Amino acid sequence: MLTVDVVVFCPLAEGLQILLIKRAGEPFAGSWALPGGFVEMAESIEAAAARELAEETGLECLDLVQFHTYDDPQRDPRGRVVSVGYYTYLPSGLSNAIRKGGDTKNAQWFPLNQLPDLAFDHQQIIEEAYQQFQEKLPDNYRTSEK
Repeated sequence: MLTVDVVVFCPLAEGLQILLIKRAGEPFAGSWALPGGFVEMAESIEAAAARELAEETGLECLDLVQFHTYDDPQRDPRGRVVSVGYYTYLPSGLSNAIRKGGDTKNAQWFPLNQLPDLAFDHQQIIEEAYQQFQEKLPDNYRTSEK
């Protein structure tokens, strides 16, 4: 099985934020997670990332950067699931555009340095996305976030 996970960074007054969704279904129902989901047979991986992000958060037309593939056989309790990680940056003026949708109970911003417990291996995905993304951050977000 092939999935995508999307890390959305946004600079808000409280510092750099990450967009998380609260899962409605199993596994990890009620847990916070990254927006994402399964790649459909007739779509590209990037199209799946854009679709899942739009379905679960209402965000569209963002530049997605593919940064890593996660293939630990134990990463998902449903069985062998490989996930391709993407990140994107949302300007702070658009942070109120998020809405829950799809198979999510909620979509919410969290400070990068105050994340809740996360489903799957999403903590690792966020840390690795941040490592690659921080080179593009303004100076005032680089060192104090983690």
